[in-house]
Amino acid sequence: MKQVRGLIATTHVDAPGVAASLAPDNLTGMTTTADGNLVTTVIESTQLRSVIASVDDYLMNLAIADEAITLPHENQGKSQPKGIKKVQS
Repeated sequence: MKQVRGLIATTHVDAPGVAASLAPDNLTGMTTTADGNLVTTVIESTQLRSVIASVDDYLMNLAIADEAITLPHENQGKSQPKGIKKVQS
């Protein structure tokens, strides 16, 4: 059977953080790496349907990971939203 391969490359404020967030959800045939501000994921399978399903799941996880990693960077120096109290150490 032929091997089907998909490659997704995206840029992020904290690429290593995004890649680390995605790694636990990687299935067999998926590899995610970070280099600079670039996250690259390769998805391989012998079934096109498997690659398509994996890409769909990956993109949802990527959006969540990027938002979770990016929000703290965007909010640096801003006051806390109402209802959220800063905990003293």
